[in-house]
Amino acid sequence: MYDIIIIGAGPAGISAGIYAASRGKKALILEKNQVGGLIGKVSTVTHYVGVSKGETGYIFAEKLKTQAENAGVEIIKEDVVRVELKGEIKKVCTNEHEYLAPKIILANGTSPRKLNIEGEKQLFGKGFGMNAARDARQYQGKNVYVIGGADGAVKEALYLAKYASEVTIVHFEESLGCISEFKEKVIKTPNIKVRLNTRLHGVYGVDNVESLEFSDEKTGAIETIADPGCGVFVYAGTLPNTDIYTELKLDNGFIPVNENMETEIAGVYAIGDIRVKKIRQVSTAVSDGTIAAIHAAM
Repeated sequence: MYDIIIIGAGPAGISAGIYAASRGKKALILEKNQVGGLIGKVSTVTHYVGVSKGETGYIFAEKLKTQAENAGVEIIKEDVVRVELKGEIKKVCTNEHEYLAPKIILANGTSPRKLNIEGEKQLFGKGFGMNAARDARQYQGKNVYVIGGADGAVKEALYLAKYASEVTIVHFEESLGCISEFKEKVIKTPNIKVRLNTRLHGVYGVDNVESLEFSDEKTGAIETIADPGCGVFVYAGTLPNTDIYTELKLDNGFIPVNENMETEIAGVYAIGDIRVKKIRQVSTAVSDGTIAAIHAAM
C-alpha cells in the first residue's frame, strides 16, 4: 500500500515522485524499461534549463534516477498490465505484483510510431530503426537516413553527421518542421542533405539494409536507391501508451485533464506526453509532474 503510485519514470514521473516524497508521501514509481523514458535515449538534451552543454540523454536519465532515489522515492522495474482506477483505492497490476494507493499518476508517455512499410519488421535492429545515441559510431564513414523533420529528428541528424559520411533527412512536407536553430545548423553542415516531399516506402535486405525505396508525395513516383550497410533512423512521431486505461475517456488517444492534472476520475492524474496538451517538452513534463504531485498530496 502506497500513498501515491506513479506509472512511468520519465521526467514527468520522476518530478511527480520527488514532489510527492517532499510532501511526506510514500511514493512508488513503476517503470517497465529504464528511468528517463524517451529522453533517456537521445544523443543530447537541449534547451532544458540547467543541463550541461552536450549532455547526453543517458546522463540526464541517470541524474533523474539518482535525485529520485535520494529523495526517498521507490522505483521498481515492472511492466504495468492492468489498472483499476475507479473507487477510493486504486489497483495497479504487473505480471509479478499488485500495488494499491488512493492516488495514481499516469506518466507512461508515448512510444515511437511505426511506419508500416515493407521490410520494417524484418530489418528492425539490422540497420533499420537504429538509435543515434547508441549506434552512431557503428556508421562511421557510412551513409545514414533520418526519417522525420521535426526537432527530435533533425537534432539526431546533426549528431549523426559527426560520424556518418552522409546524412539524408527524409521528410514528407515541403519544409523541415524543426526550429530555426536546427535549420540553420543543417544548412551549415556539409554532409547533410534534405529530401522533402518524400516518404520512405520500403527497405530491403537480409542481414542489413541493402536498398531503400522512396515515394514522391507529389507525383507518387517510386525511386529505389542501393546503399548496402546504411543505417535508417526513424523519428516519425509517437503514439500515447494509453491502451490499458479503458476506464478513461480519451481524446485522439491522449488523456484529458484539468489544470490540476486530474482526470475525470477522482484521484487519478495524467502528466507529460500522455495527456492532452499542445507542447510536449521536458520542461512541460516536469511542470506537469510538479502540479499533479502537489495536488495529489493534499
